Amino acid sequence: MGHPFPIREIARQAGLSEATVDRVLNGRGGVRESTAREVQQAIADLDRQRTQVRLVGRTFMIDIVMQTPERFSTAVRAALEAELPSLHPAVVRSRFHFRETGPVAELTRTLDRIARRGSQGVILKAPDVPEVTAAVGRLAEAGIPVVTLVTDLPATARLAYVGIDNRAAGATAAYLMGQWLGDRPGNVLTSLSSGFFRNEEEREMGFRSAMRTRHPDRTLVEIAEGHGLDATQYDLVRAALERDPDIRAVYSIGGGNNATLRAFEDLGRECAVFVAHDLDHDNTRLLREHRLSAVLHHDLRQDMREACHTVMRAHGALRPAGPTLPSAIQVVTPYNLPPQATNRGAA
Repeated sequence: MGHPFPIREIARQAGLSEATVDRVLNGRGGVRESTAREVQQAIADLDRQRTQVRLVGRTFMIDIVMQTPERFSTAVRAALEAELPSLHPAVVRSRFHFRETGPVAELTRTLDRIARRGSQGVILKAPDVPEVTAAVGRLAEAGIPVVTLVTDLPATARLAYVGIDNRAAGATAAYLMGQWLGDRPGNVLTSLSSGFFRNEEEREMGFRSAMRTRHPDRTLVEIAEGHGLDATQYDLVRAALERDPDIRAVYSIGGGNNATLRAFEDLGRECAVFVAHDLDHDNTRLLREHRLSAVLHHDLRQDMREACHTVMRAHGALRPAGPTLPSAIQVVTPYNLPPQATNRGAA
């Protein structure tokens, strides 16, 4: 396993002891396969961040913990690593803990492990449930600031929330939906990945309120718990379409848009208007192909920069600032894709 990094750096990145890393690197055995993968991932993370590793400056080790589909965690990782040079002279090193779904207990174990071994900060996207609230409290007691990303946990000891105003985003989606559907008949399918994420709940509330005010006769049909994953989303959408022959449009709050469109196609149904969230690689491709009407997007690089600055302020490395303002909501169509999205291709 060739690499240019000292064992001490790899151990810190992986959150393991130097002895464990040494055993993995030298193939001495007695190490679980999952631990070996953690070492390999630490080396890969260090390699991507190597432009900062040798710089002189105060170092902040930040843990990014997210329950989200892979397409979004990939976008967050890329946004953070693209922002690392802008944080000079500080050096920000990051450890990533991503999962698409799973028991809450696994997520809280990850947070408790971070609390025990130490960290300069945690950037967190997690469901709003009591177990997570308690785990965030334990991080705060350990002196580790927590910044919530995209979805808030307002009842916790988190330091700040970084992301859009989700109610305003839902109302924006309703405005676009009403404008584009016009007087055409049809019901609207609203799709959440899970009812336990506050951002999705707030988007749905904003959407439903605006639709009720502006288009009270339009029926909304809700599905949830597809977790934004194509495998589960397809069955939920197909079942909804079979139950309701009048569904003609979609507001996708939680993702799984490839599967949603495939369900429409397999049943020979038209999706007249489709509004989604986030310019991940799937949605970028679907927009280019004119299969989505619009994507509500926000600048993830700006969000990650603000999250890192918040952690640095908590440690006195930056001057105090006012309350964090919501990120700007961008309405992206096939005709105004940002250059980086246009050049990204289907990757």
